[in-house]
Amino acid sequence: MTPAGSRRRTWLLQAAAVGVPLALWFTPPPEGLAVDAWRLFAIFAAAIFSVVVNAFPILTASVLAVAASVLSGLLAPARAYAGFANGTILLIVLAFLVARAAVKCGLGARVGHLLVTRFGRSTLGLSYSIFLLDALIAPAFPSNTARSGVIYPIAFALADAAGAKPDNGRRRLGSFLMMSGMVSLSLSSALWLTAMAANPIGTSIARGFGVEISFSSWLLAASLPTLVAIMVMPPFLQWLISPELKSTPEAPLAARRALVALGPVGRDEKIVIVAYLGMVGLWAAAATLAIDSTAIAFLGLGVLLASGALTLDDIAQQGDVLATFIWFAVLFTLSSELNELGFMGYLGEHLALAMVGWATIPAALTLIGAYVLLHYVFVSQTAHLLALFGVFLDVGVKLGVPAAPLAFQLLFATNYFAAITPQGSSANLLFAGSGFLSQRELYRMGGLATAFNVALYLVVGTPWLLLVAR
Repeated sequence: MTPAGSRRRTWLLQAAAVGVPLALWFTPPPEGLAVDAWRLFAIFAAAIFSVVVNAFPILTASVLAVAASVLSGLLAPARAYAGFANGTILLIVLAFLVARAAVKCGLGARVGHLLVTRFGRSTLGLSYSIFLLDALIAPAFPSNTARSGVIYPIAFALADAAGAKPDNGRRRLGSFLMMSGMVSLSLSSALWLTAMAANPIGTSIARGFGVEISFSSWLLAASLPTLVAIMVMPPFLQWLISPELKSTPEAPLAARRALVALGPVGRDEKIVIVAYLGMVGLWAAAATLAIDSTAIAFLGLGVLLASGALTLDDIAQQGDVLATFIWFAVLFTLSSELNELGFMGYLGEHLALAMVGWATIPAALTLIGAYVLLHYVFVSQTAHLLALFGVFLDVGVKLGVPAAPLAFQLLFATNYFAAITPQGSSANLLFAGSGFLSQRELYRMGGLATAFNVALYLVVGTPWLLLVAR
């Protein structure tokens, strides 16, 4: 396409991104839905649409969306900007900065080379090392966001050790490892009851439908479909992304030589290790000790700054952090406000009315598929679960779907659909900000990976759940 043709196409897409919400704005809302909820949905949907079709970058779309929400009077300024004070979002920003310290001092490269010596004979082996490590540490982390602060620096170090850079010939290799980290976090959260904050909330809601779920019964129900997903997802992602390198038999020897060249662990590396282990230990005990996860991250960052392992100049170089903070805070707020205005509940209730009289199997498949697709309008797994899990489970039970298998399928979906969009979980943001993945790629690859998981959990998980879930 010529430059003039490319510009013309961009203008048409931008016109559509503005014109669609304007048309919806002046269209009367469906019966039973408040005007404010309908108009806020128009703004939110336009922001997502403009990113998917590449009309605007996600930062541009987000700032235009929040400006339109406030200037139109839909949201009061205090409510529109509430996301900027959200502890989870601040945690992500802090994790970015802590990860920077690991890269700067050379610890990230050291860890990357160590893993390459064990798993580096193929890029597939590097992906499996991410999935394995994440699955092992997940039960001690009730926050997948905090866990991303552990997995991301390792994934980035593996990419760096393999010679992948966002702007060089091995960019797809970096994309493969970043997607591996995102998808791994979504699957490890499904494997363990304690690996994601919304899981215990879901079990308490399921109890109201006669479904009792303990740590052991969750692990039993999740084990077969999730372990199969962990086994087959790295090859699927490799096929989807097609990294420049697949076989690297010489990589372990090169990694050993690189470790020798790095020499002994330096002062700043030791400081980062101590700070990092302290943060990980406190995050793992956060629920037991009633400690705020964001405060732990602030403490870790403070130690790094006070010791000189990280400097203000280092922070000033992290321009992507501010952009990520802004767009995620905006989309988080708009999604939360849609939920508060009853838009999500309205969708669930009308889906239930439309399914009256359906046969059991089509009803179950439709409920699970719709539950996953609706995550496109959520920026929080917990908010999604609170808004729709009980509604969808109630509809399924009334249509004759066995309560326990359906409850588990919806609970597992609450985890694996996190990768469907870059804002589908706060745990995604470090990987989305790595520079290896464009927003368009994140939507495409995240959507395909989620569709793959839906099919896998239905085909492998359903007979297993009918056998073990009561």
